[in-house]
Amino acid sequence: MLHLARDTEPGWAVRAAEHMDEILLDHAHLEKKAASNALQFIFRYPEHSVLHRPLSELAREELEHFEQVLGILESRGQTYRQLRPSPYLGKLRAAERKTEPVRLMDGLLTSGLIEARSCERMKLLSQALPTGPLQDLYLGLLSSEARHHRLYYDLAVRIFDEPSVRARLHELALHEAGIFGTLPEEPRLHND
Repeated sequence: MLHLARDTEPGWAVRAAEHMDEILLDHAHLEKKAASNALQFIFRYPEHSVLHRPLSELAREELEHFEQVLGILESRGQTYRQLRPSPYLGKLRAAERKTEPVRLMDGLLTSGLIEARSCERMKLLSQALPTGPLQDLYLGLLSSEARHHRLYYDLAVRIFDEPSVRARLHELALHEAGIFGTLPEEPRLHND
């Protein structure tokens, strides 16, 4: 279960598939950011040893995905370059509480929601793409994205009581659902 409060609207994957070079470039940036995000938890919360090994492993896996996407970009004659990011992440993170210890809870849960949305979008893309390397990429990443979503939730439950985590996840999922419709129509994994 991905804990999303809103499904992606029909037609998103067809539009995204028409702009795969931009989607792949965005995807590469997202994988790199996901690795960095996992490491930030380790540096920011050294007292929470429960985070260290799982998030270190997650960061390595995200970097492997980054390399996979780079390889596909290169095979398509594209180069990795700067890309103006979607405002999705900033709008999602704006709902995070700023004081500890709940800042940690919110950070873990929003990270999990990002992974859940990525999983949903990659599944949709895999269904919209023709048989071949791109479809294989997105089919191959589905289980990782779902596992990453679950990992962030499980880590939150190991640190905080589960009823509080579930209630806050519900609130954040509703916030995440409300972001859509406010995002620009650009070819990005986390845009409308």
